[in-house]
Amino acid sequence: MRVLHFSDLHIGVENYGRIDPETGLSTRLGDFLDSLDQVVEFSLSEGVDLVLLAGDAYKGRDPSQTHQREFAKRLNRLSQAGIPSFLLVGNHDLPAASSRATAVDIFPTLEVANVHVGNNLETYKIDTPSGRIQVLAVPWPRRSAILSREASRGMSIEQVRQALEDRLTDGIEREANELDPNIPAIITAHVTVNGATVGTERSMMLGQDHVLLVSALNRPQVEYVALGHIHKHQVLRSDPPMVVYSGSLQRVDFSEEDDEKGFCVVDLDQDASQGNRMTNFAFHKLDARSFVTVDVSIDPLDVDPTASVIRAIKRKEIADAVVRVRITLTAESDAHLRENEIRDALEPAHFISSISREIQGARRTRISSTEGENLQPMQALGIYLDSKKIDGDRREKIMRKAEELIAQDSVEEEETA
Repeated sequence: MRVLHFSDLHIGVENYGRIDPETGLSTRLGDFLDSLDQVVEFSLSEGVDLVLLAGDAYKGRDPSQTHQREFAKRLNRLSQAGIPSFLLVGNHDLPAASSRATAVDIFPTLEVANVHVGNNLETYKIDTPSGRIQVLAVPWPRRSAILSREASRGMSIEQVRQALEDRLTDGIEREANELDPNIPAIITAHVTVNGATVGTERSMMLGQDHVLLVSALNRPQVEYVALGHIHKHQVLRSDPPMVVYSGSLQRVDFSEEDDEKGFCVVDLDQDASQGNRMTNFAFHKLDARSFVTVDVSIDPLDVDPTASVIRAIKRKEIADAVVRVRITLTAESDAHLRENEIRDALEPAHFISSISREIQGARRTRISSTEGENLQPMQALGIYLDSKKIDGDRREKIMRKAEELIAQDSVEEEETA
């Protein structure tokens, strides 16, 4: 039995893109759909029995009709081929109020064949071309569904989060103990696991994060743990059962510039004993859109700073990439910088994110209007902290406090609704 695991598709992320004249749609939408097409083609040609999306099909809880149509087209190709898909509900799929539908509830509502949605912490039994498999689903937790308003009254945000994490851990243990030992089983969870390397997903959060210990997911009854929510591919535990973040299929911003993008494929031997069925694991890289940073430090005696910047650009592979240029120079050199020539040198790029200048003794950053329009609050705060050169523990404390404020606003919105 072969399982394909990917996560954080985020259809709808269109920053750093432009309009494709042939389709009238964002070129960045094309990037994300192209990656999904590669997942589908691999599944159809390589004997995949189950395609598992570990959360966050869309960028936001209210995807446009176009985004829903394009996603459904690709799921339909799998469905028509008899390959089931499992869609775990992530934080970006959840509505503000618990009574409202998630972004992927349309599929079970229409009873779309071979498409399953994991919106509760429970075990789903799915029939595949090679037999039945058990999927213990751990979707992004709805606070109101796990912890009543009365139970959380008077609690701090930290206490509420700890209570949620405790109940998630207990729920996973309960479900794992009830798994059928004669049927292969995997866990899929959209959570942050302690010790994982985080990145952009923190700045894209719609609410407070939840952190589980690896031990909460490391259950001997399962063969593999397929994680989503963190965009960087990483193996947290290599011994059975493997605990793996597949990472996102496309880069979202420059914090993912050096990250490899792709999906995971796991082979299971159904005849082996429980907990010992995984026979192979592989990470398949995708050719995702490149993000390139050009850093240039201009010597105060440089008589032609523009030429120096252009030479630095030519040393980089910028063709079809999203590019930013960061220049450090004196105020006198800045007066001689010809930005129009720099932009001409960047013509092969897919998108010019920004050309920023750090003046000695001061700092002035220029950001493209498109980038500014699409910034999430946490991303904007990150850029501000970068401009002030605030890092380390102080930066972490500021980011955490901002997350708490966003979480508090999200809780109040949910309770009002």
